[in-house]
Amino acid sequence: QVQLVESGGGLVQAGGSLTLSCVASELTFNIYVMGWFRQAPGKEREFVSGISWSGGSTTYADSVKGRFTISRDNAKNTLYLQMNTLKPEDTAVYYCAASSFYRVVVTPSQYTYWGQGTQVTVSS
Repeated sequence: QVQLVESGGGLVQAGGSLTLSCVASELTFNIYVMGWFRQAPGKEREFVSGISWSGGSTTYADSVKGRFTISRDNAKNTLYLQMNTLKPEDTAVYYCAASSFYRVVVTPSQYTYWGQGTQVTVSS
């Protein structure tokens, strides 16, 4: 059974940093496009960032561009999201997801597997 397990969330002050990790099991990790999404209370789940299977192509939402960095270590079956200069509006539950598309996609329905999420709270 495929599992994606996120970690690294927490409470941080505005301007601070956090690094999220997502470890995959029972998944041929290196052939999947991976993505990070987030969902704030009362809002729809939104795309944050995605990375191709090789790591050679990345995509970011405009709201996080220049502040967040996505990366992956295929040898460790692990996806990362380095988040810098955090803002209160970044507060949400962050999910990692795996897609079998050949390129990075931004719609939640295009992702097959999902983690349980990790809470990120940014205080002002």
